[in-house]
Amino acid sequence: MATNQAIIIPAPSTNSAVTSTNAVLQEGLRDIRDAVPIPPSLLWLWITLAVIGLLILAWLAWRKWYRPKPKSPVLPDLVPAYRTALDDLQAALTLLHDPEPFCTRVSQILRVYLEEQFDFHAPERTTEEFLQELQTSFVLSGGQKTSLEDFLNRCDLVKFARYEPAETELRDLHDAALRLVEETAPIGSAVGASRSAIVEK
Repeated sequence: MATNQAIIIPAPSTNSAVTSTNAVLQEGLRDIRDAVPIPPSLLWLWITLAVIGLLILAWLAWRKWYRPKPKSPVLPDLVPAYRTALDDLQAALTLLHDPEPFCTRVSQILRVYLEEQFDFHAPERTTEEFLQELQTSFVLSGGQKTSLEDFLNRCDLVKFARYEPAETELRDLHDAALRLVEETAPIGSAVGASRSAIVEK
C-alpha cells in the first residue's frame, strides 16, 4: 500500500552570501576614492578652430561681395593712323640732310600707315611684292597707285642704289608722302574734312 510521503526540496545554500557579507563587515566601510584624473578637454581647441573657420569665411564673403572692385584702367585714346603718320613725317624732316636715313624713314612711315589704314601687308614686303598687292586693291585711285609706286621706287634708288638726290628731290618725296596720307585720311577726320571742303569748292 502506497504511503503519502512529502517531497522535500532542499533550499539553496546561503553560506556563500553570508560569508561575503561577514567579510565586508569585518573590513569595515571603505572610504571614498580620490577623483580619477580626467585628461584636459579638447573643447578649447575645437572652439579656436571654429572661430578661425568663421573668420576665414567672413573674409572670403567680404572679398567676394563687399570689397570695392578695382577700377578698370583708363586706356589712352588711340591715335588715328593718319595722325601718327603726319606727326612722324614732320619729325622725319630732321633727317633731310642725310638722304639714305631720310628715305628709309619716310618710306617706312608710309608703309606702316598703309598697313594700319587699309590692312596692306606693306612693312614686311619688298617694294615689288607690295606693288603687286596694290594693283589688286580698290582702296586707292589709279593716280594714287601711280604716285605711290613712283615714291617707293625713288626711295629704293636712294636706299639700295646709293643714289644721292638733292634736297629739293627729298622734299618732293616728303610732299608726295604727305599728300598720300592727307588724300587717304578718313573723311570724318580733320584732314579729311578739310580735303572734303576743298573738293566741294
